[in-house]
Amino acid sequence: MENGSHPFYFYLTMYKDQKNFRYIYFTLVLILYLVILSMNTLIILVIFLERALHQPMYILIACLSVNSLYGSTGLLPKMLADLLLDTHAVSRPACFIQILVIYTYGSYEFTILALMAYDRHVAICKPLKYHSIMTTRTLAIMVGVAFLYPLCVVGSNVSLAFRLPLCGNKLRKLYCSNWSVVQLSCVQTTLNNIVGIINSVVTIFLPLFFILYSYIKILAICQRNSSEFKRKALHTCLPHIVTFVNYSIAAFCEIIFSRYELPNVVAVILSLEFLIIPPVLNPLVYGFNFPEIHRRILLLLTSTKISMTP
Repeated sequence: MENGSHPFYFYLTMYKDQKNFRYIYFTLVLILYLVILSMNTLIILVIFLERALHQPMYILIACLSVNSLYGSTGLLPKMLADLLLDTHAVSRPACFIQILVIYTYGSYEFTILALMAYDRHVAICKPLKYHSIMTTRTLAIMVGVAFLYPLCVVGSNVSLAFRLPLCGNKLRKLYCSNWSVVQLSCVQTTLNNIVGIINSVVTIFLPLFFILYSYIKILAICQRNSSEFKRKALHTCLPHIVTFVNYSIAAFCEIIFSRYELPNVVAVILSLEFLIIPPVLNPLVYGFNFPEIHRRILLLLTSTKISMTP
């Protein structure tokens, strides 16, 4: 039963042009999802099983991989189903759950990267106080806040959109997004827009400025020390910087797409980039650039292979 102001189903219209290639796309998306699952699970397992890696920096890397699994699972299983089905409908509750998952995934990425930047700032700028500052209790509180804070902020925005009376149920997206739903509103959305701007500031721009501030402080410390100190500092910070720049660009592309009409191919690429590229790139960046993780991944894979040999 459809209600004119609160439709029970939304229809994702961007799938209708993919029918001729849907099996190819299905295969590619399935491979991508399996790669994301395997690489991020491997990073989490290695850090969890190795006591030597139970340090703040590695625990935060594991949190990043957990978030990658969370975000990709909020998108890709539904996308796989939609690529095979002829009717690309999603129920109203499921749509808003997906919005909550995808938007909190994006916010978690920034808050975790902010914690990583703070961890490197303390390690490089205050090395003698590092272990007294980054205690297990402090880290647990920081990680808890990093996950609960975006959930509350994003949840408030999603709840406002959920209450809106809508004059349509067609979303020009491959997945549910808050802005696409708000655009269907039959009434003024000034409050939603104001809350959306405030939420963007506190979940994206505040962590963004904190990350930039931390790395500027690190660079300032490096300039006053030896070349060997600079080399070690940059070696530990470079993976974080690569991850931060990659995700910032991807998130910026999604923000641009959600506000403007673009050709379908460009729209698909930009809307999926922040949900697909970071979960693939992050394990590669940390797995290959941190010798401790790289070495233990090889040991784990080797021992698994030997145990499977008859």
